Amino acid sequence: MNKRTITFRMDAQKRKALDAIAVGIDRDRSYVLNEAINNYLEIHQWQAAHIKEGLRQAEAGKFSKDSEVSAAFARWRK
Repeated sequence: MNKRTITFRMDAQKRKALDAIAVGIDRDRSYVLNEAINNYLEIHQWQAAHIKEGLRQAEAGKFSKDSEVSAAFARWRK
């Protein structure tokens, strides 16, 4: 893996919390930051993929019927 150093600013409270997490799991700050970035990227890549799939389905004319949407909302309200 080709690693590069980056620099960014973080407020003191976040850095303190980050360091506390690192100490708690016996890892360094870089490890915790890399884990956080990996999780962030995974979530946003998943979301982007699902949005693209939804757009693809919409462009293909695959829409839910009003009754299906109403039924889904009724289940979620319970």
